[in-house]
Amino acid sequence: MLVSLTGAVESGLLYALMALGVYITFRILDFPDLTVDGSFTTGAAIGTVMTIAGSPPWLAVVYAFLGGALAGMLTGLLHTKGKVNGLLSGIIMMIALYSVNLRILGKPNVSLRGEENVFDGSSVLIIGLILGIAVKIGLDLFFKTNMGLSLRATGDNSRMIRSFGANTDNTIIMGVALSNALVATSGALIAHSQNGANNSMGIGMIVIGLASVIIGEAIFGAKTIFRATLAVLLGAIIYRIIYALALRVEWLDAQDMKLITATIIVCALVVPTIRRAVKSKSMAKKRTEEVLASISHTAGGGR
Repeated sequence: MLVSLTGAVESGLLYALMALGVYITFRILDFPDLTVDGSFTTGAAIGTVMTIAGSPPWLAVVYAFLGGALAGMLTGLLHTKGKVNGLLSGIIMMIALYSVNLRILGKPNVSLRGEENVFDGSSVLIIGLILGIAVKIGLDLFFKTNMGLSLRATGDNSRMIRSFGANTDNTIIMGVALSNALVATSGALIAHSQNGANNSMGIGMIVIGLASVIIGEAIFGAKTIFRATLAVLLGAIIYRIIYALALRVEWLDAQDMKLITATIIVCALVVPTIRRAVKSKSMAKKRTEEVLASISHTAGGGR
């Protein structure tokens, strides 16, 4: 049980980078980017193939970051310069990346067993924790810069920010590129932790990323950027822990992963709604009692 939970925390920390990337597009930019399913595999493919070719593992991860940024930039260009719908832009790039990733890998499955690894001689937990905290702090600082504030303003009200002379096209391209760069980095790290990559490992990543964001925000809130990024980081870990615990249920197995994910998301969405409804009803009842008490007090004073 302890080993299972430790593995879940390790996976959660590595997937947290992907979740933070999803947070940038879906929450900050309000951009429904489905490139994630493709760029995750792109990062895994680049990180795996370059390592096998003899490149230092960390350099392979850096190139995975750049490969993801390129994929995101192309999605942004399709949307801003090509005037293609944002959702459709992501779908087009996701489809294109399937073939690109297969080209990079050369075959559907590539193993890293026996090759040099990012996690050789060190703990996945420690490296994941360092990277997760470093990226979280980096994003917090970035969102306080002029470029970061422009990114946040573009997501909140693009017309308003354009009226101030800001180029929202460049902001969107940069935001989507940064998002997919983090997603691809996560893919490369996951490939190294699993000692291999395959061309279908990115399928459903957008759902997992959204689940992490939703769970984190539901539990920890997202009133400030610091709190929001921390919530996403912890949400990714909690998601993996819930998933690991769910797989220990006797009548569930690995093929039920999508069903488990869907159930987790539904619970994360419904529970806060129920909580708000109960709180609103309680407040309304309290106000009614206060008004009745005030009327009663006024009537008593008049007599």
